[in-house]
Amino acid sequence: MTTSAKGVPAEAGTPGLKASLRRAERRKRRGAFLLTLPLLLFITVMFLIPLCGMIWLSVANTTVPTYMPKTVAALSHWNGKDLPSEDAYAAVAADLGVAFKNHTFGRIAKRLNEEMPGSFGLINKTTFRSARVKEAPASWKAELEKIDGAWGKRPIWTLLKRESSPVTADFYIAAIDMQYSAQGVLERVPSYERIYLPLFWRTGWMSILITVLTLVLGYPLAYWISRLPESKANLMMIAVLLPFWTSLLVRITAWIVLLQSHGVVNSILVGSGAVSDNARPMLMNNAFGTVVVMTQVLLPFMVLPLYSVMKAIPDSYVRAAVSMGAHPWRAFWRVFAPLTLPGVGAGVLLVFILSIGYYITPELVGGQNGQFISNRIAYNVQESLNWGLAAALGTILTVVTMILFVLYGYISGNKKVSIA
Repeated sequence: MTTSAKGVPAEAGTPGLKASLRRAERRKRRGAFLLTLPLLLFITVMFLIPLCGMIWLSVANTTVPTYMPKTVAALSHWNGKDLPSEDAYAAVAADLGVAFKNHTFGRIAKRLNEEMPGSFGLINKTTFRSARVKEAPASWKAELEKIDGAWGKRPIWTLLKRESSPVTADFYIAAIDMQYSAQGVLERVPSYERIYLPLFWRTGWMSILITVLTLVLGYPLAYWISRLPESKANLMMIAVLLPFWTSLLVRITAWIVLLQSHGVVNSILVGSGAVSDNARPMLMNNAFGTVVVMTQVLLPFMVLPLYSVMKAIPDSYVRAAVSMGAHPWRAFWRVFAPLTLPGVGAGVLLVFILSIGYYITPELVGGQNGQFISNRIAYNVQESLNWGLAAALGTILTVVTMILFVLYGYISGNKKVSIA
């Protein structure tokens, strides 16, 4: 066999062999793609499509354009300074008449009431009374103002003009405790109505506290398990994973039994004389209960990545530092601890992301002062049925999480992170 100047068989450079190698490489890539296709489909169907749907729902504003098309067209050239022309009043009456026949005026009233309280009654009253008008009046402006004086003022018309667009930022404005004034100017809502920014702040600091507590408790536990013999370490890891085999509701119920006013903990405190019977501390239905229960629930998610990293660090590293004169504590903090930073970062990121999106634990033990923003999202979905606002809150939470994830990757300098 002849060889080239580089020592490669001459046949290796022939076009036929190159084509065969390319075909083999393509087959290998197709096989790898087919193996990952089920996972890609699962992520697309269960994550990407719902995420895109949530983002669209947070800006979609189809109610007024769909059910009041004549009003939208009549207000398209309105300057917003004076009251609109007679055509706009006639368009409102016509659209509400159609909505009355199709039983869709309630959707209009609900959407407008979300932006300006009182609009629900205004739209319903106008719809029913204008439907009784048998013949078109000489002036719909006078007729609507006779039904309700609000039609003779700018705020309702400003609202209709703003809601004429199929895309809106109203839900995001409400999600940061802002609103439009009667003049159409953005302003903060009164202090007694501010809900969402305090909830975002509470969710953030409580999640940070829970993450710190799980790190403080999980780091020594993971270190101890990683230094045990293999058989004992496996037994202790089973103990760490044991809560995963128990229903979350069962565990939370057990905590309620422990922390309630006449529960186990308070009974022990009263029995020992530490507190009097009429001065039992409130250990649940507040932020304290949420932090305690969530710390216990999320502790395994901190221990697992720490253990996986610590187990791979040989004992000889610390022994070598000690043999060279370093104090054992100094050897631990200067040699062992820095090597565990990838596990610390993975555990902190995992616990924090899980914390800010937690719902069931704050709902059951948090009370009014220990609930997270996720509980308010659930309220808007299930009770107030304001899905647009719920989608805006969820989108903000998702964006904040992604920013933190990217920030962590930037700070960590693309170091390897181990979760399992």
